[in-house]
Amino acid sequence: MKRSWIRNIVGGLSFTTALFVFQACYGTPQDFGLDSFVEGKVVSKTTGEPIMGIKVSSDQFQHVVTNDKGEFSFYTIKSDKVQISFEDIDGAENGSFVKKDSVVSTVKDRIYLDVKLESSK
Repeated sequence: MKRSWIRNIVGGLSFTTALFVFQACYGTPQDFGLDSFVEGKVVSKTTGEPIMGIKVSSDQFQHVVTNDKGEFSFYTIKSDKVQISFEDIDGAENGSFVKKDSVVSTVKDRIYLDVKLESSK
C-alpha cells in the first residue's frame, strides 16, 4: 500500500514535469514575422552631432531613449502607418530641442530613420 502511494506521487510529478517541458518548447507564442524593426539615429539639425536622451515613443510601444551616439531601436507591430514622436526629456543637459512627430509606413520588415531635431533656442 505504501509503495503504491509513493509510485502515484512520483508518477504524477513526472507527468507534470513532462507537461511543463512541452509547454515551454511548443506552447509559447511564436514570432510569425508580424512585426517591423525600427532603428535610427537622432542628430542636431544645426551641428550634425548625435543627441543623447531623446525619448522615442509610438502608439504601439512604450518608449526608448537614445544612447550617447544618438541611436535607438525597437520592434513594432507591422501596420499601414505608425506615428513616432521624438521628445527631449533631459532638459538643457544636452541642449534643448523641439519635439518632432513623424508618421512612418511599416510595410517593410526593417526601417532606418535619420532624424534631425531643431534647437529650441
